[in-house]
Amino acid sequence: LLNGGKLAGILLEASDLGGANPVLCIGIGVNLIAAPDPAGLEPGAVPAVSLLTETGHRITPEALLHALAPAYAAWEETFQTEGFPPLRDAWLAHAARKGEVIRARTGTQTREGVFDSIDHHGNLILRMAQGTVAIPAAEVFF
Repeated sequence: LLNGGKLAGILLEASDLGGANPVLCIGIGVNLIAAPDPAGLEPGAVPAVSLLTETGHRITPEALLHALAPAYAAWEETFQTEGFPPLRDAWLAHAARKGEVIRARTGTQTREGVFDSIDHHGNLILRMAQGTVAIPAAEVFF
């Protein structure tokens, strides 16, 4: 998020590809120059923004990757040497809407509750009237 708008998104897809070794594909989209048309957004979705309109800075995809790659490599090294806790702590320190009501939509249902945390497995922890639930993957709406 940047200035209250959605600047980027991350998509994770996991598969074992029929073999013994699981595979995780990570897709990252960043609105560098323009943002999607608001008419195409779902009701309740955070409005999209672009880096150019919000900051006045024009960044090329190559420049973004040049900055992103070493940062990603550093976090990958941290994960390999120290495990998930440092990543979790850093992510939670910057998490938007922690302690607020959010909606989490999976392929089968939408749940609404208070964004409590991310557990030690990376699950979204949502406090609901019926109790606390751990959600491994979802599209999140504020």
